[in-house]
Amino acid sequence: MPAPEEASPSPLAVHAGQALYTRSFLRIYDTLVYRVNSPLTWRCPKERLVALYDRHVSGNHLDVGVASGVLLDECRFPVPAPDLTLMDLNPSSLAAADRRLRRYRPRLHRADVLRPWGLPHGSVDSVGMCHLLHCLPGTLADKAVVLEHARRVLKPGGTLFGATIPGSGVDHNRSARLQLGLANRHGIMSNRLDRPEDLDAALDAVFPEHEVVVTGSVALFWARTG
Repeated sequence: MPAPEEASPSPLAVHAGQALYTRSFLRIYDTLVYRVNSPLTWRCPKERLVALYDRHVSGNHLDVGVASGVLLDECRFPVPAPDLTLMDLNPSSLAAADRRLRRYRPRLHRADVLRPWGLPHGSVDSVGMCHLLHCLPGTLADKAVVLEHARRVLKPGGTLFGATIPGSGVDHNRSARLQLGLANRHGIMSNRLDRPEDLDAALDAVFPEHEVVVTGSVALFWARTG
């Protein structure tokens, strides 16, 4: 595995929202998240997320908050040999996704999404950001800096897309409410006040074209530069 490039170091070694992603947790991640939580708790099956990737992923793609890399593994790139960059603060996630996607020879970039990314401006055609925003600390207004960072690395006409779990403003079932309470108490998620309309407003402030669609407890979104 190539050594990941690093942007400016974060003042925190890791954020609580991504510290959970250890090697041992990543071994069960796909089963727990995509066979149990996604279809039953959040009511947004993995197939919906893969379809989001299929619609918006490009041949020159940056994925931010890569987890296990499963969505990139299963999506259909528009070219057989995409130019792929994986970005995460957690080295275990980068290593796991790199192994899974080694057929694409991805570049690895370790960085804190809340700080400048250390990537060239206007360098990619798409940015994927799946299940990241609800793990970041603060409100959606605080997290909106991530959208600005994404816009800067996108080329004209490029697309940001992803998914997040709002803490309010959507119809959570009992399992979702229990998991949200537990995850927020332990700092795994920070989304109690996140609402789909706040995400919509944050995207509208940065991108000239965007859409937010709620499926179950999940807000799927895309936004395009001018």
